[in-house]
Amino acid sequence: MTNLASALFDRAAASPDRPALILDQVKLTFGQLAGATRAAAGRLRVAGIEPGDRIALILPNVPAYPVLFNAVLAVGGVVVPLNPLLTHYELEYYFADSGAKVAFVWSDFAPQAQQAGEVTGTQVVVCGPMGPLDPDPEAPPLAEPVARGDDDLAVILYTSGTTGKPKGAMLTHDNLYANAKMSGKDIIRIDENDVVMGCLPLFHVFGLTCGLNASVISGSTLALVPRFDPAKVLEVIESAKVTIFEGVPTMYAALLHHPGAETADTSSLRTCLSGGSAMPVEVMRAFEEKFGCAILEGYGLSETSPVASFNMLDRERKPGTIGVAVPGCEMRLVDLDGNDTPAGEVGEIAIRGQYLMQGYWQKPEATAEAIPDGWFRTGDLATVDDEGYYTIVDRKKDMIIRGGLNVYPREVEEVLYQHPDVAEAAVVGIPDEMYGEEIGAAVALKPGCETDLEEIKAFVKEHLAAYKYPRVLWRMEGLPKGPTGKILRREIKAPQS
Repeated sequence: MTNLASALFDRAAASPDRPALILDQVKLTFGQLAGATRAAAGRLRVAGIEPGDRIALILPNVPAYPVLFNAVLAVGGVVVPLNPLLTHYELEYYFADSGAKVAFVWSDFAPQAQQAGEVTGTQVVVCGPMGPLDPDPEAPPLAEPVARGDDDLAVILYTSGTTGKPKGAMLTHDNLYANAKMSGKDIIRIDENDVVMGCLPLFHVFGLTCGLNASVISGSTLALVPRFDPAKVLEVIESAKVTIFEGVPTMYAALLHHPGAETADTSSLRTCLSGGSAMPVEVMRAFEEKFGCAILEGYGLSETSPVASFNMLDRERKPGTIGVAVPGCEMRLVDLDGNDTPAGEVGEIAIRGQYLMQGYWQKPEATAEAIPDGWFRTGDLATVDDEGYYTIVDRKKDMIIRGGLNVYPREVEEVLYQHPDVAEAAVVGIPDEMYGEEIGAAVALKPGCETDLEEIKAFVKEHLAAYKYPRVLWRMEGLPKGPTGKILRREIKAPQS
């Protein structure tokens, strides 16, 4: 493997007339997708994009995403996928930290990106469904992708931590190609006759690897949905004859309980994949019974490209577990000193193998802390049974997973502390039937302040993406602290409504 974009060009050469993408009435064959990618890559090259340049993509699930993703890789660039819901405050950090030279942005989100670009010097290019609205002057299409080594950087995926700013996981061409190929071959069992539902955001590593890249490598069709809507998804499953559905647990719950599920023809569904957070067993069983297909639950992280473990079709499925380590990945449980935990005891999941990132972008100390001995410390606590099935029991980190998207308390707390009337703040996850967890925040105000909590909530909402701000906010006279003065987040409980 020399360049991940070669997978698309090779597939187009082998199957030029097979459908690659479906979006409503638009259908693109692999030949057309590769042609659009070569044209975009030619314009990038003429515009001065060089190997190693970082290029941000801030787009929904439309054809422009796979076109520009592969075009950037084809000229040797590094893709920086970003959530379109980020505010300009957040984008300023991502642009500056990655050194993004250009950002391709969906028109609806352009104002936020342009504000950030003015600060960082990042060029913002506004896009529509097929690419830039005002493309650069015509340029010769790129004939062949720029040669890249297996260990050359392909993507920087930002993932937050419990302290400090978000960190960029550096994924190579080989990381992403190998994980996508393995996922398609060993987990999904995907082939040219399959249609994959593309409602997972492509800026998220699950959608990027198991949706886009696995579909290209296998020659299957990706049916895009720009934003998850259960009614629209049910419509697409029926019209496109979707055989493979990939989603997070909240998507399964939404489909299960949607009135349209009673009449939609979903008989084409064969296999479903779930990740991002734990799937409630009762939701899994009810979904499988109603839709007549198997749900495979697994586990992965941005740092592992992402797939690390899964319940497999050719082995016993154990609901409630994240399955066994996938081919090419090693997993073990370790204690605080990095030693194997005794059988039956809880330990932290550690991972190594072909899919593990190179490290965190320009953060050698954070990399050394996360991978002290060649094994990546995930921060997830689990048990493992005699057959190698892992069950997550807790998170070492304080991460909250809302609707399959990671929210890190520290990031929200830092914004709360920017409010002039907030003296102390702590953010915690609150169990929620719809999203799995909801964002809650306890605040202590400065003496004499009587600020309305709704005003504080609006302040946070202005500075953070919509899925991150606390929906539940309550006031405390003082937050619980340990002997060193550290706020004890685990002792903070949301008031009963």
